[in-house]
Amino acid sequence: MNVLETMTEPVAQRVATGLTKIGLAVRSRAWKEAGVRRVTPLQAQTLAVLRLRPKQTASVTAIAEELAVALPTASEVIRTLTLRGLVKRTRSTVDGRSVNVGLTAKGRRRADTAASWPEFISAAAQTLPPEEQIALLRSLIKMIRNLQEKGDIPTAKMCVTCRFFQPNAHQDAERPHHCSFVDAPFGDRLLRIECAEHQSADKAQREQNWQSFLQAAR
Repeated sequence: MNVLETMTEPVAQRVATGLTKIGLAVRSRAWKEAGVRRVTPLQAQTLAVLRLRPKQTASVTAIAEELAVALPTASEVIRTLTLRGLVKRTRSTVDGRSVNVGLTAKGRRRADTAASWPEFISAAAQTLPPEEQIALLRSLIKMIRNLQEKGDIPTAKMCVTCRFFQPNAHQDAERPHHCSFVDAPFGDRLLRIECAEHQSADKAQREQNWQSFLQAAR
């Protein structure tokens, strides 16, 4: 072992440091935009959660869970967004005790703007060659799933946890996977981390799909 090796942290630790720095950049940009748009990062994230829902509505509890915040915190954010005319609250037709939150027309416009905030990170990713972008996407999916399984982060609506996902279902190396929701084959470059049509697979199917997904990567 040479001197440089003794002075350098393990690769995994340096990866964690790099991701932390990217996280700081995102948080810094979000607060800068907050001053311009008059929407705090947590308010913007709430709008983004609703924007990705099929009907752009969700319960207060679901929003709190997806953002990994306490229910009172989510309720206060929603109260502020309601006062600003960005969301509206309605009683659930299924359970009258439950309140659903939906985007207003003004809220949809603001949510679209909020969704564009990470574009500077996307621009940085686009400087990588296409094959490196795909490799990075796969690596992020693996890390996110690991954190989800341990309960460290909210559940992301990823292909690999969806009941419609069929990994390694085709012989085509460019499009080995299959999405039964749209009944079409696709490749790694189309893997999603957040999908509005996502429906969670049961535990057994998730594990089976995950093992098949990993096998396909070898």
